[in-house]
Amino acid sequence: MLDVKMVREQPDRVRERLASRGAGDEARLDDVLALDEERRAALAEVESLKAERNRSSKEIGALMAQKKLEEAETRKQQVREIGARIAALDATLDGIETRRHDLLSRLPNLPHASVPPGRTADDNPVVREWGTKAEFAFDPLPHTELCQRLRLVDFERGTKLSGSGFLLYTGWGARLERALIQFLLDLHTREHGYTEVSPPFIIGRDCMFGVGQFPKFEDQAYAVREGEDNGSLGKLYLLPTAEAPVANIHRDEILAEADLPIRYAAYSPCFRAEAGAAGVGTRGMIRVHQFDKVELIKIVRPEEGYDELEKLVANAERVLQLLGLHYRAVLLCTGDMGFASAKTYDLEVWAPGQGQYLEVSSCSNCEDFQARRMALRYKNSEGRNVLPHILNGSGTALARLFVALIETHQQADGSIRIPEPLQPFLGTDVIRP
Repeated sequence: MLDVKMVREQPDRVRERLASRGAGDEARLDDVLALDEERRAALAEVESLKAERNRSSKEIGALMAQKKLEEAETRKQQVREIGARIAALDATLDGIETRRHDLLSRLPNLPHASVPPGRTADDNPVVREWGTKAEFAFDPLPHTELCQRLRLVDFERGTKLSGSGFLLYTGWGARLERALIQFLLDLHTREHGYTEVSPPFIIGRDCMFGVGQFPKFEDQAYAVREGEDNGSLGKLYLLPTAEAPVANIHRDEILAEADLPIRYAAYSPCFRAEAGAAGVGTRGMIRVHQFDKVELIKIVRPEEGYDELEKLVANAERVLQLLGLHYRAVLLCTGDMGFASAKTYDLEVWAPGQGQYLEVSSCSNCEDFQARRMALRYKNSEGRNVLPHILNGSGTALARLFVALIETHQQADGSIRIPEPLQPFLGTDVIRP
């Protein structure tokens, strides 16, 4: 959430940075400022009335001591009227603060100054590429045919079980998915210094609000009902990403500066309703309602936020390098960034069977935007409470990594060659028809 003090003191800058996103959010800023001014005026009146009440209370005591009972009674009535006015103003203030908080909670983060201007993904500059596109002496198959021939994924029965957008991994496909998860967790914990955590897959609204999923993206969430209790619906949700619970681990806490940086790695399935999303319901693994992901979370001092972002991207890139997959890193423009992000890099892996790049990792620095929403602070060396920067990144996401892997390493005989670093986790160097 944006700092209301910054909004108040730098409205033109905030308006300009919001406008750079191209979503029209800057139009809401005047409402925020108007409510903030209304709140400050009401607060000033409350403080003035409280001071007047205190003076009157002292005068009542003096009048009583002087036996001026009639005057004292008149003052008492005035104090009661002041108290009623204060109570009414307090109720008004509560309403103003609720409306201001709601408006602020719907405003996205401000893009960092280094983020390029743009409207869509077509405006995202490519920062670097690694490797080359796979070349074949035969016509490469798309993942749908490979999965069918090798019995890796049963698309039809997955749909039968849960509807479109859900997958049933089978045989070597299920083992490959499990091997990739284990490979990712071991790489990030053993080589990159992350602490593994295993969060709940059902989380509360506070977690969703803290990372910026709610209220803006509530229509894309799967809400949970406890048994037949309709009153419980909307209290708990299937997590859309492990970012939601893991970034909230220290919500409402004041950490010691010595505790930072904190680096967590977590596996979870991810559930996304994505209402109206194009592509859901088509055959394949590119866009699904449930997929696996290993998520990376960092909580760091503000002055280290952007160095840690570059390291986070490098950690995710290492996955693709070890698996021998050609990819490119792109810097998202202002109009293509996520709601909570101040700066984001996407890693897009080449899928030869699709003839296109697929996003498998998105690495972002949210600065103090999420920390403010979840009241997460640390105490610095001067004893002052400071909001840390919170970073998140996919390290990486399946099933698109699965798609790129089998399409890139397919062989002429229909088999899939397994990259050497993955072989110990899968127990084979090749998956054969």
